[in-house]
Amino acid sequence: MIKVLIADDQELIRESLKIVLSANKDIEVVGTVCNGKEVIKLVRKYKPDVILMDVCMPEMNGVQCTKIIKESYPNIKIIALTAFDDDEYIFNILKYGASGYLLKGVSMDELVKAIHTVSNGGAMTNSDITAKVFKLFSQMAQGDISIQVGAKKNLNDVCDTEWNIIKCVGLGLSNKEISKKLRLSEGTVRNYLSNILNKLNFRDRTQLAIWAVKTGVTKKW
Repeated sequence: MIKVLIADDQELIRESLKIVLSANKDIEVVGTVCNGKEVIKLVRKYKPDVILMDVCMPEMNGVQCTKIIKESYPNIKIIALTAFDDDEYIFNILKYGASGYLLKGVSMDELVKAIHTVSNGGAMTNSDITAKVFKLFSQMAQGDISIQVGAKKNLNDVCDTEWNIIKCVGLGLSNKEISKKLRLSEGTVRNYLSNILNKLNFRDRTQLAIWAVKTGVTKKW
């Protein structure tokens, strides 16, 4: 029996998934929650085998929650089930250990198959998400987004607010979430990010996130 925990901020989706998945004799839905903090509470109680994790949730998003869960419970499998196919979400939640990334348009047969696949140690993504992932790894293999940790950066030019934003990017937060956390407008966050990329000589947000994780910036500030 595969124990599944469902995390989604929309009640209709949570309950619909629970009803359909519970119809499978080898799947037990142990609980449904609406945010990442509730996920952590139920994980400690039920120790699910698989978590269906929405990416955008209040209190704590799916990316942050995945990072915390995988650090404490590495054997729990996580499938991102979301309406968003943004590169930053895909990169960050897979980086923190998710075994799958599915869009909410997926059929129930595919979802059940994904649960069985990741439960057995495999990985599962939509075809279009797979294409994005292959593209990302292709770029990394070619050195396109390879980051030299020890490379000289203009670190002295980075202000405290910029360090806070760098930390948030490394933790997988979106601009909207950074805006809320730091009490800045989204436009201000975008301007800061542009300045940060220029100062540290990074091409894009993905490079910055990789560098932040590799250098331990997310732990220092």
